[in-house]
Amino acid sequence: MSLWAAVRAAWRALRANAMRSLLTMLGVIIGVAAVITMVAVGAGATQRVQDQMKGLGSNIMLVLPGSVTQAGVRLGAQTSQGLTEDDALAIALEIPEVQVASPVSRTSAQLVAGNANWSGQVLGSTNDYLEVRDWPLESGRAFETTEMLGGAKVALIGQTVAQQLFGDADPIDQVIRVRRVPVTVVGLLARKGQNASGQDQDDLVVVPISTFRNRIQGGAAGRLKRVGSITVKVLEGQDMKAAEQSVRELLRQRFRVAPGATEEPFVIRNLTEILQAQEASSRVMTLLLAAVAGISLLIGGIGIMNIMLVSVTERTREIGLRMALGARGRDVLTQFLIEAVTLSLLGGAIGVVLGAAATWAVGNFAGWQVSLSASAVVLAVAFSAAVGVFFGYYPARRAARLQPIEALRHE
Repeated sequence: MSLWAAVRAAWRALRANAMRSLLTMLGVIIGVAAVITMVAVGAGATQRVQDQMKGLGSNIMLVLPGSVTQAGVRLGAQTSQGLTEDDALAIALEIPEVQVASPVSRTSAQLVAGNANWSGQVLGSTNDYLEVRDWPLESGRAFETTEMLGGAKVALIGQTVAQQLFGDADPIDQVIRVRRVPVTVVGLLARKGQNASGQDQDDLVVVPISTFRNRIQGGAAGRLKRVGSITVKVLEGQDMKAAEQSVRELLRQRFRVAPGATEEPFVIRNLTEILQAQEASSRVMTLLLAAVAGISLLIGGIGIMNIMLVSVTERTREIGLRMALGARGRDVLTQFLIEAVTLSLLGGAIGVVLGAAATWAVGNFAGWQVSLSASAVVLAVAFSAAVGVFFGYYPARRAARLQPIEALRHE
């Protein structure tokens, strides 16, 4: 019997029991749909973490003020006000693993341009902040050296601020009042989107750190060059752990922390390491979800084997008659194996459609980020075909080994 004849015979047998065939495929349909949906959800979570890493920048550490103790009572995180612009300069110059170190101070302020106003974040820093965050300019220019040293009234603005204050107009060379201080927009930042906590990173005005200190912040913190944090970018290929330890040792020296003391007036957070851990967790979760969904495919395969065994029993006389007329054992094996694989592939095809629909529903109604890839679809369909071959082989082999005389005597 040719392969095409075996396929036609298998198709006729499945059509003769259409309802039973559909119920048999149900396990495979659910399994394939579940695998595709779960992999898409897990891949979406991983993609979201990767996008956050891109938005944050690579090889980044964040140095924050630590806690202080008064009368034996610790006042909590970031209550110390010891970090200065000089600390950022020392980190950049004295630690060879560091590419740049940017001092950062921020506050919220009312922003006014003409008749429009908007409440946004104002950040004081240097051009190094753009390098640390891998944040290019969409238009305009960065700060000039004289502007950063002299406290010039210039600013870079994010996409959200530009849209709220200027609409579709070009914001370059426009004037914004920040706490009644007029600053000229010299650059428009490229869009970054939301960060890991859901905050809009484009809702931002960046001014030179000297401008922030002297014109916006003021007070003792401005006179002492206090900063809210220091963002550090480590050179590509350098060990983040070693760089972190070098920064820690340098700051302990600058803050005169006694050897062996456990309390430090600063905190170092390795942001890249945190996001990499999140990405690894997302990948493990994707594998676990896919494994759980794969169990449905195995259950569907057991269903196929069960139905095929029933089919062999029902068609014993037919098998005996075909063998008596010259059919070989491998012809019978091929026919029943094709029936099993056909059930699996049809179930897989229907499962792909349902899985794609479920993925779309999760992305649009639940608001989750999903990523449906062709490789996941191919893998699910291939696995369903493998299930058909694996669980269909035993019934097909049993049919092929029947003796014609015994089969014809079967009632």
